[in-house]
Amino acid sequence: MTMTDPGTHVGLEPEEFKAAFRQHPAGVAVITADAGHGPVGMTATSVISISAEPPLLVFSTSDQSSSSPSIRSAETVVVHLLGADDVDIARLCATSGIDRFADRSLWRRLPTGEPYFPEVAAWIRGRVIDRRRLGSSTLITGHAEQTSSQDATPSPLVYHDRRWHTLDQRSQLIG
Repeated sequence: MTMTDPGTHVGLEPEEFKAAFRQHPAGVAVITADAGHGPVGMTATSVISISAEPPLLVFSTSDQSSSSPSIRSAETVVVHLLGADDVDIARLCATSGIDRFADRSLWRRLPTGEPYFPEVAAWIRGRVIDRRRLGSSTLITGHAEQTSSQDATPSPLVYHDRRWHTLDQRSQLIG
């Protein structure tokens, strides 16, 4: 079916597609893994839960991320769900060309070996159960096996129009 409405494009250019999604806010997560060549991490806004029974989540890795090859080949990952207090970790894992794990005071390893950021309020360790190549990205499905969350729920970190934001009680529209 072809759309012919004015202002509707058939076959968008990549920049047009990106511009449309810049207007769609998304929660921010950091994905970490170690496929045997050292820890890697990347910032992502593509994390979603897809099932509670069994507990499944998905996220995508872009070919442009230097961490993608390791994350795509890892058997397990840790998905950190970031709060506003974690913006420095989001920036760190979004920065290209650096060793994101150089500062050993920021991260540790779980008993199962995965690198993680212990100061993040909530994280989920998952076993990768599916990888789907789609365009210039890979969609990864994980089966959640372990989680940790602090009692206090921080204000979430949100990415919108190339800027970091937070949500708090003032942002609530409907009670």
